[in-house]
Amino acid sequence: MQKIEGKVWNFGKDIDTDLIIAARYLNTSDPKELALHVMEDADPEFVSKMSPGDIIVADQNFGCGSSREHAPIALKAAGIAAVIAPTFARIFYRNAFNMGLPIFELAESVQIKEGDVVSIDMKNGTITNKTTDKEYSFTAIPDFMQELLNAGGLMNYAKDEIAAQG
Repeated sequence: MQKIEGKVWNFGKDIDTDLIIAARYLNTSDPKELALHVMEDADPEFVSKMSPGDIIVADQNFGCGSSREHAPIALKAAGIAAVIAPTFARIFYRNAFNMGLPIFELAESVQIKEGDVVSIDMKNGTITNKTTDKEYSFTAIPDFMQELLNAGGLMNYAKDEIAAQG
């Protein structure tokens, strides 16, 4: 996974895990079911408006609140290709990589507007707003975390490691 490109959907700061996937849907861990309700309390029509491959761009502290793994699972299952924000809640950050959801820390994320198309180049560490032709550099993702993303998450990574040894 070297490049990601998609249409932007904006959300504000302090988007907590209950806004990403409301607690009333936590009686299932089925990704397809969770995907039907992603961001529902922040924007009730989000799932019907977005398309697979779209990108969420938010302000600071995305994924705060409870430590539920359902949040990155729901985003990924809905087809969100990546999330860009200046900062992420610590547990959400780790859960996102464990679930294989690419997230990128970018201080200037608020300059990217809803409807813009952005291209993320993981190898070069750049995000290009193709709508405005502006390029940004994002905080580098450690190599091991990139390996998790390339494998599709921690479980897939572990399965691949076990298979390689056996």
